[in-house]
Amino acid sequence: MAVEKFFIEPENSILLIVDFQEKLAKAMKEEVLEVVVKNTVKIINLARIYSIPILITEQYPKGLGNTLPQIKELVENEPLEKIHFSCALEEIFINKIKEYNKSKIIITGMETHVCVWQTALDLLARDYLIFIPKDAVCSRRKEDWKTGLSLIQNAGGVITCAETLIFQILRKAGTPQFKQMLEFIK
Repeated sequence: MAVEKFFIEPENSILLIVDFQEKLAKAMKEEVLEVVVKNTVKIINLARIYSIPILITEQYPKGLGNTLPQIKELVENEPLEKIHFSCALEEIFINKIKEYNKSKIIITGMETHVCVWQTALDLLARDYLIFIPKDAVCSRRKEDWKTGLSLIQNAGGVITCAETLIFQILRKAGTPQFKQMLEFIK
């Protein structure tokens, strides 16, 4: 196994937030949704501190609603609307990813076994390295969440958790970035 795929640097990364939408959120277990949103917010704040580009997608917003306000208010970019389950099958998304010219993509979102999985697979097939914080993705059913994570890992994605990812990017204490992140990781 090539250990290089486990390294992540902020200057070579993008944060992708997949389908954190109102109607999908209502279908999630409340305690799971709370943890996933909290961890996604931490990762968004990390991305903002390091100027990591952030993309948000919305799966058919007319039917599933808009991005949750607590996530949308932290991101300047407008959500990219999609109808494919995989973000990577949407031309506007792929063009945006290519513009950034980064090779590593952190993915958070809903649902792990559908849109997150299909997006991860298509991005892995295009030679991007994928990082999935398991506590920043969810599905309606725990078994589906586990299946999605297993599929992503078996396909070559890195399964991590929000705190591991955050500290891996921070690298050391005492930096200005570490001090900025303290309020979010306490």
